Amino acid sequence: MSAFFSPELWPFALAASLLIAVAALEALALLIGASPSHWLDGVLADHPEGPVNAPLGWLHIGKVPILVVLVIFLTTFTVIGYAAQFAARNSTGHFMPLALAAGVAFIAGFFAVRVLGSALSRMIPKDETSAVPDASLVGRIGTIVVGTARSGRPAEARIRDEHGMNQYVMVEPENPSETFESGARVLLVRHLSGRRFQAIHNPKPELL
Repeated sequence: MSAFFSPELWPFALAASLLIAVAALEALALLIGASPSHWLDGVLADHPEGPVNAPLGWLHIGKVPILVVLVIFLTTFTVIGYAAQFAARNSTGHFMPLALAAGVAFIAGFFAVRVLGSALSRMIPKDETSAVPDASLVGRIGTIVVGTARSGRPAEARIRDEHGMNQYVMVEPENPSETFESGARVLLVRHLSGRRFQAIHNPKPELL
């Protein structure tokens, strides 16, 4: 087991640790109703233009959830890095230079994101992607789907945009004394930042 933490393997041990940390963070986010990956997806959707737009698009960032991109890259980097180093040690008796091993693993992770991201972007339902600017969702009615929303502690809500596609955003009450339980129907009244909004209880229950 100690071989996995040799100095020649530390980048891959770090990537494995980051992968575990990301999984733990997302699991915690489900409990508190505030997903950092959803927020980052919203930021990317709100800023589709810029000098890094082309490379991000080549990696399917914006078409595939950023959490999936991170998992693909970290997993590939870790597996290829360890595999390359142990293969080198088995054939030559020692590990290859760390920079070379890390470079091979990085390139493999980069292309894994490209190839698997392309496949996943065709498989993921389009109504679950960030296809419109978040600010355009103000004035629309949605449903709380994960968590209980309180002032300063948003919960996840599902909103249908102008194209009829589902968008998933973080919602908190405009009135600090209110809460929104799971299943509550709410009206978005203010865009705060990223995928975060303030809302009120649906004033017209007949409108779904």
